Amino acid sequence: MTIELMDTTLRDGEQTTGVSFNESEKLAMATMLLEELKVDRIEVASARVSDGEYRAVQKICEWASKKGLLDKVEVLGFVDGQTSLEWIQSAGGRVVNLLTKGSLKHVTSQLGKTPQEHVADIKKVIAAAEEMDIDVNIYLEDWSNGMIDSPEYVYFVLDELQQTSIKRFMLPDTLGILNPAQVEEFCASIITRYPDLHIDFHAHNDYDLAVANVFAAIRAGVQGIHTTINGLGERAGNAPLASVVGLFNDQLNVKTNIEESNITKVSQLVESFSGIRIPTNKPLTGEFVFTQCAGIHADGDNKDNLYFNRLMPERFGRVRKYALGKTSGKANILKNLEELGIDLSSEEMKKVTERVIELGDKKETVTTEDLPYIISDVIKSSSIKEHIKVKNYSLQLTKGLMPLANVSIEIDEEVHQETANGDGQYDAFMHAIWKIYDKLGKNHPVLEDYIVTIPPGGKTDALVETVISWEFKGRLFKTRGLDADQTEAAIKATVKMLNLIENGNFKIIN
Repeated sequence: MTIELMDTTLRDGEQTTGVSFNESEKLAMATMLLEELKVDRIEVASARVSDGEYRAVQKICEWASKKGLLDKVEVLGFVDGQTSLEWIQSAGGRVVNLLTKGSLKHVTSQLGKTPQEHVADIKKVIAAAEEMDIDVNIYLEDWSNGMIDSPEYVYFVLDELQQTSIKRFMLPDTLGILNPAQVEEFCASIITRYPDLHIDFHAHNDYDLAVANVFAAIRAGVQGIHTTINGLGERAGNAPLASVVGLFNDQLNVKTNIEESNITKVSQLVESFSGIRIPTNKPLTGEFVFTQCAGIHADGDNKDNLYFNRLMPERFGRVRKYALGKTSGKANILKNLEELGIDLSSEEMKKVTERVIELGDKKETVTTEDLPYIISDVIKSSSIKEHIKVKNYSLQLTKGLMPLANVSIEIDEEVHQETANGDGQYDAFMHAIWKIYDKLGKNHPVLEDYIVTIPPGGKTDALVETVISWEFKGRLFKTRGLDADQTEAAIKATVKMLNLIENGNFKIIN
């Protein structure tokens, strides 16, 4: 059994508060969704929203047409005669997802029409779409309330439309009110009554039941499921594609065309474009979901992979990690030292473990890349040799002028100095560093992410933690700096990064 997955990140996902994708971002995401993730269909926009939305649909349709994928690109349209259809056709689209009313209350209260009048209006749009060679799928908006309060209306609409050219009947839990028992009951009743119709289910997550409701819909026999990347969507969002794919493959044994190994890459792209961070504990895509914290877990994995399950991180382009903190044991630290290629004696391991636990008790974050510094500190070893030191720097911020940095660094006891501008003081500092590196012919990494943490309710002199993610030669690693000044904290993290590269002490984290 193969289930169709329609991803609506570019339409319903964009209804997340504060999220707006530009034309280039929409095109980039559309290409990744269809070509790399291999979803079956994508819903990319709502008709008549804006000129920018129109241009985005044009670009996506032009690209999809060249790739033979145009039938996979869908646009939300409205029961407005030919207005939405003409907008979609003009933009190059061939599929409309027609938004109709799935509950009697919506028809009478919002439209002020009778069911018969609404169905007549829908049929006019369908007829016009046929003449324009546009395929029609249909949303029954507020279908969940319709099944609870006015099922006779829902059946009336489906009875009237089942013999039309509609390709898919899409059942949305528009307000996210259903539970799995209701979803299975309602979907099963529709499928039993209309066995020849293609039925999609569209979940919302208001009660945190979107994925569970998808499970119930599949058990009831629906043929299509709607998702968004990272669960973006109005209010509490939609069913996250990653979680749905894991559910399909491991719990329901149904097939999809999704390329699992590309889920993390697409998830991170959407995180970047949307500005909505992926929660660290979000299943499959969160930073910490393949991280073991308790020492007993690392010990069990060392002995016989006792704490593994079917969700192996490699399936999703990830690797398993072992956290460092107050619950860490010797096994956690050993796992991290293996990645760094560092061997310690039993006595050295004891001292390092004690220091990691001590830092964890203080709520300080300990990264794998901190270990060489901790080792160097507690056992006075040469795990980290400071090839690179910042001798002096001056940062200038003047209203109306670009920030300026004057930096002096020592590399293997030779001093180098440069001056540079930037978009901010830290950016100016980095430009000056890279000027020096470029003159020396040294490669430098790319800054991938920059996270600043300030204690809630902290005063102006509170310590700031800056964690920076870097990419270097295909590897991703993190360094951390702690200081009362945010820029100083970032500089400390940067100096750690420079020395880790010089020493070769960095590892893949995703």
